[in-house]
Amino acid sequence: MVDQLDLKILKLLQEDGSRTFTEMARKLRLNESTVRKRVMALREKGVIKKFTVIIDPSKVGFNTVAIIGVDVDPPKLLEVAQKLCDIPETRYVATSTGDHMIMTEIWAKGGKELLKIMSMKIGKIEGVNRICPAIILEKLKV
Repeated sequence: MVDQLDLKILKLLQEDGSRTFTEMARKLRLNESTVRKRVMALREKGVIKKFTVIIDPSKVGFNTVAIIGVDVDPPKLLEVAQKLCDIPETRYVATSTGDHMIMTEIWAKGGKELLKIMSMKIGKIEGVNRICPAIILEKLKV
């Protein structure tokens, strides 16, 4: 699947996804073409799903971030999960085991907006039985 060199390249990209192939090659003491080919191969294999940006929600006006556990009627699990994906304030959705069937992260401008999202958007999805929010105070590792 992946070897030690691939893991080193992935680590550099996780630290800073905007690094150039040339910069990574210099750090790893390789040719730029080797790094470029490795990254392209990792993308083709699906190891690298996409390149993205990590945003500080408070810097763009979202002062309330919540992880919300959602319990649903089991036959509605995938349908509810998909509907949660369609809510614009949703940052991720995952089906899970444990305390809740679905976990989602919601960004809101404040507590009132979060309450509105939970009651008017999540709560109205057919099959949702329970919504369990937890406000994130500070992310220590992303």
